[in-house]
Order: sequence, then structure tokens, then C-alpha cells
Amino acid sequence: MSTDATVTPAVSEPTPRSKTLLATAALAVLLTAADTYVVVLALEEMMSGVGLGIDQLQRAAPIVSGFLLGYIAVLPLIGRLSDLVSRQRVLLWCLVLFGLGSVVTALAVDLPVIVGGRVIQGIGGGGLVPATLALVADLLPRGRRGVALGMVSAVQEIGAVIGPLLGAAVLAFWSWRAIFWLNAGAAVVLALVIAVLGRGAPTGEPLRLGARWVARVGWIAGALGTAVVMFALWAPEKLTSNVTYGPPFVPYEGYTSRLITPIGFWGLGLLAGFVVLTAPVWWPRLRAVDVFGAALLTGALACVVWTFATADSSKQVMSDSGVWLLPVAGVSLVGYVVRHLTAKQPLIERGVLTGRVPAALLVSFLVGTALVAVVVEIPVLARLTMTNSQTTAAFVLLRFLVAVPIGALVGGLLLRRIGPAFVAAPGLVLAGGAIVVMSGWRSGALSDLVISTLVLLVAGFGIGLAIAPVNDAALADAPESAHGVTSALVVVGRMMGMVVGLALLTAVGLHRFSTEMQKVDRPNAQTVRDAGVVQVHTVFIGAGVAALVAAAIALFFLGRSVIAARDVADPLES
Repeated sequence: MSTDATVTPAVSEPTPRSKTLLATAALAVLLTAADTYVVVLALEEMMSGVGLGIDQLQRAAPIVSGFLLGYIAVLPLIGRLSDLVSRQRVLLWCLVLFGLGSVVTALAVDLPVIVGGRVIQGIGGGGLVPATLALVADLLPRGRRGVALGMVSAVQEIGAVIGPLLGAAVLAFWSWRAIFWLNAGAAVVLALVIAVLGRGAPTGEPLRLGARWVARVGWIAGALGTAVVMFALWAPEKLTSNVTYGPPFVPYEGYTSRLITPIGFWGLGLLAGFVVLTAPVWWPRLRAVDVFGAALLTGALACVVWTFATADSSKQVMSDSGVWLLPVAGVSLVGYVVRHLTAKQPLIERGVLTGRVPAALLVSFLVGTALVAVVVEIPVLARLTMTNSQTTAAFVLLRFLVAVPIGALVGGLLLRRIGPAFVAAPGLVLAGGAIVVMSGWRSGALSDLVISTLVLLVAGFGIGLAIAPVNDAALADAPESAHGVTSALVVVGRMMGMVVGLALLTAVGLHRFSTEMQKVDRPNAQTVRDAGVVQVHTVFIGAGVAALVAAAIALFFLGRSVIAARDVADPLES
């Protein structure tokens, strides 16, 4: 069986075409990173658009967590796919998925559809990151990837800055749906550029004439099915209110969704035909990825993400469904380990988890924990001690966010002269120290503009410094045939740190909050605020410790010389 060829690792200067491809991929990463944060300001309007009131905020949590679920859960699968087919094709299809998810979200009028659209967006957006990082490793030799990795990391972090600003700008003139229409338009433009740049890339073993025609019919069915489903979601009033043309848009008895209609089923049926008829094209490639192993690992990640991402962080560490989701995740993870040890070609290629890669994954997890703790808790601290304005609290956080991409870019530049350990470790010491200082901030601290800004800038800059070195160390020690899945694992590590790490810190913080409240005989608004400040401080102490532990791991393990993967045993095999 033949699959698409990956981009051959470069031994010479990248061509103008390859530089343009990398720049386009970086812009795509920026687009999807901004979308991660753009929903924050639009959430209330999105809830109203699908019939939810402001008092039903918990029901709306999947609008945010759905994107996160899609982003994380399938990362290993897409990363592995990018090792078996050309990076350009993976980038292209991820943009297609992101664009389709944006359109579904823009058209949604009920919660399941909008969550489905966000999941599709997350799958496409998440897959862009490992494919882009792997593309850097393909185009540049070891020792010369720092600047490119720093730039990719920087644009990813810039999304956290421009996302809310973009959302505010769009909402000032249009509705929340315009945000996702703009996403879809930008995805189309970037996909067209990548399609042009990817012309001439290997497409794998050609199909026989008959199978080729069947596949073409399948693609036509897919295009028609997509159009019909979108039309069903749109449901223009002139047609739905028409006696002649309206019946296909009427939901079946007992349902209200625009998809549970005759026209919705027609579209879904065409899409099912697309899947069946094009199977000869995509199934050989997917089978080479280890579908069963991918299903097990995706299931484990999905259960963990959904357990913690849908929890009400002000009251609980994990959602009520975690009682059964976490055991399922454990069984799935054990199943994947068994699969990894026994499969001829496992999802995570043997030899990947060697050298500095495990240390890089652990540092990535801890960096994600420290980063998200500041992102979540600084606005909370500002609301408790400084202002009642959510906008003012967001601008306080902006002082931290602008420093992260600057640190990422500087970290990439320093890698040209200094090893990963001596870039990441000092940065994480700076970040850890600054976050520990935040744990002592009380009323009035954030109002001291100079001191608070300096501490927030140091924390963001230090965290940013560590991002490119972690990617560089992991890619340097991973086999060249597994750059995609290795990049995916680094991203998964960081995102799981943001989800699980924050949940663990929040658990300790909630315990401290409860303890403080038990000391008070007659609670009032001020005592609740004081207990809330103690909770925030507790989270900051944990985040600072996480950053300092990551600094120690980086110092001792990320600076070693490159180790040939084939000479080191895979920890999962021992």
C-alpha cells in the first residue's frame, strides 16, 4: 500500500515557495488561535441565538468546551496523518474543516448544532498546529529551527490578544454570527493559497479507472450534501413559510432541530454516500494510521477534556459526568498502551517517546498549567480587588498576554546561540517567580500600574521564552518520520496542562475558600471577597511551583545532546 509522501526534510535553504507555505500555515494558526478566545465576548449573544437565557450559563459551557474537545482529542490522529501524507494536504483539509465548522456555527439556531459546529472548528484548528510545527522541522535542519518555531509559537499566542479585540470590533457593528462568517471567508482564502502552493505534491497510488469514477461521484455527493445541509440550517423564511416549498423544512414530530427534517436527512444521506464512495481514497491512509489505536487514545482524551472542561469551576473540579467518564478514560488509555505494545504500526511510532521527548511533554504540561492559571485568575483577582468592570479586568490581563508572544519570538531567536535548556529554564524561573509574587497581591496591588504591569510582563515573557525550546528539543530527538505526531503530543501536553492542571489547582483553591468561609460566623460580601482572594492566591502559588518545577526539568533534561531515537528504548515498551 502506498500513501502520500511527506515533505522531505531539508538539507539546504528553503525555497521561496516553501517559505510562503510556512507563512500561510502560520497565518492559519493565528486565525484559529484567535477563534479560541473570540467566543469569550460573544458567548452571551450566542446563548441568546440558540434560545438560552443568561441564567443558563452552565448549559452553554459546551459552546466553549466543544471547541476544546475537538482541538485536543484528535490531535495525535491528525499529527500521525501528517507524517503519512503531505503536510500541505493536512493543512488544506484542516482549513476546510475549520471553515465548515464556522459556517455550521454561524447558521446554528439550537445548542446541539452550535456545539457540533464548534467541535468541527476545533478539529480543524487543532490539526493546523502540529502540521505547521512539523513543516518547520521538514524545511529546516536541526539547530536552525529556533526562529521559525518561535514565530509559529508567537502567532499562536498573539491569537489570545487579537481574538477578544476582533470579537469586540465585530460585535460593535454586526451580530455574533458575523464572527464565524469572517472565519469561514478567511479559511477559504488560506485554503486556496495552500492548494496552489501544494500543486505537484504526491497524491499517492492512483486508483483504477472504475474506482476513480466512483470516487468522483462520491465527491459530487459530498459537495451536494454539504450544500443541502447548510441550506437546511439556513432555512430561509420565504421558503419555510411557503405552502408548496415549506414542508421539507418542517421538523419531524417531536423534534425542533432544522437537521431533523426531510431536507436535513437528504443532505445527511448524501454525506453518507460521500463517505462510502470515497472510501478507496481515504481508507488506505487512515488504516496506516492505526485506526483502533487512534480511537482508544482519542476516546481517553475526549473523556478527560469533557470531564474537566464542562465543570462549573466556581463550585466543582469536574463535571457530574466525570464519575463515569474518567473510568472510561482509564480503560481506553490502558487499551491504547496494550495496542502500542502489540500493533505492527502503532499510532505513536515506536521510538518517538525517547531522548528529550518525555521531558519536553512534561514541561509542556506544566507550562500550560502556569499559563492558564494566570489567564483565568488575573481577571478574577481584578474583579475582587480593583473593579466591577469585566472590560477593565480584561485589560489588566492584556498586560500579561502581550508579553507571551514577545517571549516566544525571543526564545526562538536565542535558540540560534543557546541550547533549549538555557532558554527555557531561565524563562520559567522568571515566570515562576513573578507568579509567586502575584500570590501576595491584595487590594490595591493591581492599581499600582507600574509594579503590577512589570510583574505581569515578566510572567508572560518568561512563559513565552519556554515554548519554542520545548518544541525544538522534542522535534530534534524524534525520528524524522514522526515529526507530525511528536508535535501533536507536545501540543496535547500543553493543552492537557491547561485543562487538568488548572482543575487540580482549582480543587486546592476551592478547599482553601471553604476553609476561610468556615472561619466566619456571619458571612458578608466582604468576607466572601476575602475568601475569593485567598482562593486566587492558592492557585497562583500552585502555578508558580509548576513553572519552577518545569524550569528544573528543562535545565536538567532539555539541554542534552540529540539522541538517536533508535538507540533508546521506548518507555511504553519497557
